[in-house]
Order: sequence, then structure tokens, then C-alpha cells
Amino acid sequence: MPVLAASSSPSDRTYSAAIGVILAFAALEILAIAIHFGAEYRAEHATLQSLKRPAASTTAKPTTPPLPAQPDAPSSAALSASDRLLKEANVLRERGDTANALARLQDASQRDPRNPQVLAEMAAIYESIQLFDRSNDTWRKIQDLGPSAGPLYELADMKLRVGAAATPAAGVPMDTAGKPLDGEGLPEGSVFGVTSIETEQIPDPEAETNLRLKIGIKKRQGVAIDHSKLRIMVLFYDSVDNDKVVATDADVNYEWMNPKHDWAESNPETLIVTYLRSKTHAITSEAALSAAAAAVTPGKNSPRSKKRGEPATSTDSSDSGRRRYLGYVIRILYDDKLQTVRAEPARLINDAPNPSVSP
Repeated sequence: MPVLAASSSPSDRTYSAAIGVILAFAALEILAIAIHFGAEYRAEHATLQSLKRPAASTTAKPTTPPLPAQPDAPSSAALSASDRLLKEANVLRERGDTANALARLQDASQRDPRNPQVLAEMAAIYESIQLFDRSNDTWRKIQDLGPSAGPLYELADMKLRVGAAATPAAGVPMDTAGKPLDGEGLPEGSVFGVTSIETEQIPDPEAETNLRLKIGIKKRQGVAIDHSKLRIMVLFYDSVDNDKVVATDADVNYEWMNPKHDWAESNPETLIVTYLRSKTHAITSEAALSAAAAAVTPGKNSPRSKKRGEPATSTDSSDSGRRRYLGYVIRILYDDKLQTVRAEPARLINDAPNPSVSP
């Protein structure tokens, strides 16, 4: 019996291969779908678990470290203590007790580190005992306070420009701020200076104090100037009960001896300033003392002064004690740079309060 042998044709084999490829792609697609939905399931499961857990954000402490505490401003008690220490230091310095005066000032500076009066006293004492590095460092602290330090800022700027270490030996002429005078009688590096000050007491039966200052103001030879950049400040001060230093409330008047005062016809020019305290003069508020804090600008009218018998303004109860003439401070500025300082007594450079009225 014949035996039939089974055999596959080429078309059958192609068909089988195609079916296999289709099945493989189908399996891969099913696997991808399973992976996709499995990932979504896990994400949803994790979300549900996080929602089930109690929220800890409301009770957890912040991970960001807290900001450092800001230093508190000096309290009124600290300020009053520093003022008391400053007065004690001034008394000790006048007695010649420099060591204890400096100790009081250092204590006051720790209580109120931004007090320019305290810093200026410290700088002056350091300079007097030839600790020039410490003196310069202390003047620099005043300079860092900026214009809020008032005239002491300008003094500190001049001290640092000249250099305390450059202070000449005894016998060399200087202005009150310790700046040496050159051959023209002007502070080194300055355009203007004060060459003479004459104080004259005027007999006046109606006055407690009537005096006149004649101030010789010299321009450096051969230097062209702009009059609008020159300011001359003559400030008078009184003592209250021989203790407190205050800006004067007396009648003050300014007048140039030469009406032109342009330093072309004469050099130096003379500025005449009068101080008048009548026996019936009432005590006025420092805030109203425009005459005491006036700046004399060449080419402009002199500041108006109070006339004898003119009614006084509001009374300042803190200065209601007995006033007496104490002295004056003269400052000359050119192009906003301090040229020279003259004071009588010299301690007024540090002790005198800042002018309450800006020039």
C-alpha cells in the first residue's frame, strides 16, 4: 500500500510566521497596557495613603533657621546714663584725671555707641595722650555716623584728612581743632582761615553782657574762589546754672566791616559779630534760635537778629535756670569742606550741642 508523505508548501510557512509575529505584538501591547495601569494604580494608592495619614504641617517646626535677633535701640535709661557719664568724664578731664575720664567715656560708649559727643571726647583724650591709632579709629566711628553727627562729623572728616599722628609738637601754631597753621597763618590745605579774633566788652548799663567779636578771615593768596561756596558759622553758647551748655538765646547780629567783603580790596576781611543779653532778657526756646545758628554767606544780607525789647518766644522749661555767656565756636566751610575751627573755650568743640537750626 502506498504511503503518502505530508509536506508543507511555502505559502503555509509564510502564513504561520505572520500569525506568530501578530501574536508577539499583541503580547507586547498587553504587557505595556498592564505596566501603564499598574503605575497609575500605584500612584493612586500612594496618594490615598498620604491622605489617610494625619497632616503634620500644622504642628511641624519650620526647617528654615530663624533670623538672628536684631540689636535693640538704646533705651532712654541707657541714653540718660551715657549723658551722666559724659558729664562726669568732662569734670574729671578738667581736673586732669584723664584715666578715670576715659573709663567713664568707655562705659558711656558701650551704653550708647552712636553718641558723637562721647566719641569725640574719647578721640580728644586719646590724642592728648598720643594714642593716635585709637584716636583715628574713634574719629572714624564719628565719620561713619554721617551728617547726623552734626558739626562733629565735619570735625572728624578734617581730623582724618590731616591725621592725628601728624599733630605737631608744642609751640607750633594750630587752630582749635589741632590743625597746624602754615606760613600764611591758614590751616594746611585750607582755602580760608581765621587770622585774628578780638573780643571787646562794650559798656552798657542796660545789658548783662554786651560784647563784640572782630574776626579776621583770610583767603589763601593766588586762589580763585566762588563766594557761593563759602559759609561762615559763628555760634554763641551759654551755660545754665554753670552746668549745662546750650545754644544762646541772646540777641546776635552780624556785620562786615567792608561792605563788599570780596577779598579783592583787602585780605583778610573782618566780620563783626555782637552778642547782647539785656538784664530783662527772657529765656527763649532753643528751637527758635535762628540767629545763634546762622551761616554768613558773602554776597547775601546778614541774618536778622532780635532787637532789644523784642518779645521772647516760647519758654523751654529744661533751660529755665540762670543763663550766662559761655563762649563761641567759629566754623568756616568752603565747598562743603571744613576749613578751620576756632572756639573759646576750646572744650566747646566737643561739649557744645549741635545747632538746632540748620544753616
